[in-house]
Amino acid sequence: MALFAISDLHLALSGDKPMHIFGEQWYQHDEKIKENWISKIHTDDTVLIAGDISWSMSMAEGMQDLEWIHQLPGTKMFIKGNHDYWWGSIKKLNNMYKDMKFIQNNFFAYEDYAICGTRGWTNPGGESFTQHDEKIYKREVIRLRLSLDEAKKAGYNKFIVMIHYPPVNDKFEESEFVRIFKEYNVEKVIYGHLHGPSLRRVYEGCHDGIEYIITSADYLDFNPVKILP
Repeated sequence: MALFAISDLHLALSGDKPMHIFGEQWYQHDEKIKENWISKIHTDDTVLIAGDISWSMSMAEGMQDLEWIHQLPGTKMFIKGNHDYWWGSIKKLNNMYKDMKFIQNNFFAYEDYAICGTRGWTNPGGESFTQHDEKIYKREVIRLRLSLDEAKKAGYNKFIVMIHYPPVNDKFEESEFVRIFKEYNVEKVIYGHLHGPSLRRVYEGCHDGIEYIITSADYLDFNPVKILP
């Protein structure tokens, strides 16, 4: 049993969103993910997927992509990314598959860890932060705290958090997300969202006792990374 992570699958199995327009490394990237996944992940393993799962605009469109993930080995845990417009009722999502668990104001257990999370958003202090961003940012802060509080009420004190957006702004300044990670003694933070030139401002490694791990699929060369043995 092991814990892995990868984010930003950006699946479009219907063929209406060819990813190689974003770079040749994305050519048939779904096949790369599948090959790497099957080579290392087993039925009793768990994979954290930190958002941007499918390009689909509705649940009906997204079913092909979700089925594709379902057929891969292991239990999968998800948070929403900024492109996951198909993401609907959390109750409905969590009733669809026994091996696929969706996090929104809730949590799921992995051994003695609580897996918590939320989408996140652009952080204050960045060059492009607006009043509109502030409203969404504050809502996502509340959702992160709700997720962690649910786990804490259930008796958990070891936390791994998934957040789709980077937890700091482009100046690497601390956000409210980071302050909450510290408050709850979160051990690891998994995030994605960054691609291409943005990968030059990756925030990773150990900061204030918290390990930050970026799992954007192209950053990992489409190969899930092991988080815990």
